[in-house]
Amino acid sequence: MPLPTPFHPRTAPLCYNQEWRTWSGYLAPALYAAAHEREYFAIRNAVALIDVSPLLKYEIRGPQAGDLLNRIMTRDVSRCAVGQVMYSPWCDDDGKVIDDGTIARLEDCLFRITAADPSLVWFQDCGYRMDVEVRDVSQDLAALAVQGPNARRLLAEVLSGVDLDNLKYYRLAQGSVDGFPVTITRTGYTGDLGYELWLAPRHAERLWDLLVEHGSGYGLLPTGMVALDIARIEAGLLLIETDYISARKALIPEQKSSPFDLGLGWAVSLEKERFIGRQALLKEHARGSRWKFVGLEIRWESLEEQFARVGLAPRVAGRASRQALPVYGRSIGVARQIGRTTSHTFSPLLKKYIALATLERPYAVPGAQVQVEVTVEYTRQQATAIVVDLPFLNPPRKRA
Repeated sequence: MPLPTPFHPRTAPLCYNQEWRTWSGYLAPALYAAAHEREYFAIRNAVALIDVSPLLKYEIRGPQAGDLLNRIMTRDVSRCAVGQVMYSPWCDDDGKVIDDGTIARLEDCLFRITAADPSLVWFQDCGYRMDVEVRDVSQDLAALAVQGPNARRLLAEVLSGVDLDNLKYYRLAQGSVDGFPVTITRTGYTGDLGYELWLAPRHAERLWDLLVEHGSGYGLLPTGMVALDIARIEAGLLLIETDYISARKALIPEQKSSPFDLGLGWAVSLEKERFIGRQALLKEHARGSRWKFVGLEIRWESLEEQFARVGLAPRVAGRASRQALPVYGRSIGVARQIGRTTSHTFSPLLKKYIALATLERPYAVPGAQVQVEVTVEYTRQQATAIVVDLPFLNPPRKRA
């Protein structure tokens, strides 16, 4: 049975429609009201409060903590300074992605990792006979994301000991709220200006109350997974088991992905002497990857044309859909499947139907035209889409 998070006493009374999702064994509100649009626009126009406590969290501590992380991660963690956060995937020996997450360097010999899938045994096995301790601290920490253009101004009213104006993107600081300690990271899963707060569970309800009290003038809204899913697609952010399958869960080799397949080549530091998967990734880098992770803008006129044939207006997912759709291209005059979409949604801000997709590299050229399968009155049709670079949405305030 799913567990309540430390914020559940506050989120449950607000979840009027009682639509919940299970996230890492915890209850997470899908949305609070009858529709998700207000919550989505809180992310993009005001400030959204998102309970992200179900994230799996691990602490790596000891004299060889940095060495262990450099062995596990594809990024060069030796370059991560105290007070910095890095994003990285980690791979198996074949260079296939197991998971991806953030690495926060809290002290010289203390790191915290966030992950989507359980990774404690993997991290401990990788650190065998090293002078390091690996602990699962998932239940020791509550986590709350404060996302949106008004996030900084709101937090400035409740947070002490942190200069938010000078806290850079992917950096962290130690502060306090109402006398209790809080770690704040300038991170998030929305692609917007945002922060995440990490604190002891016993202080979770007090933090929520203070943010709600001060947030009324900033348009604050508690926000659920439905709106978050749309925002992360606009930001071009990966979701495990949707945009890629973990190498540990794939049933056949074709289901596995390398960092290069997922657009994460920038997060692979091949100059490091040793890390898990390096030899396989060196070979793939030399020969080139078959796949490329891209965005697709599905032409609305093409959707209208397909649905008009049966007398209907376009009927597409109002929420984000995680149903994979075949993508087709032409090779020597013959149409064939060249990849698939992995997530797709209508962007309320961009007013476009967009998708994340994995395509064969020759077809993954910005501006190229492809065809995406759509279902129209129980029949399979094709709509035209244009390949675009990711992200779809990248507001300057995210890093400013």
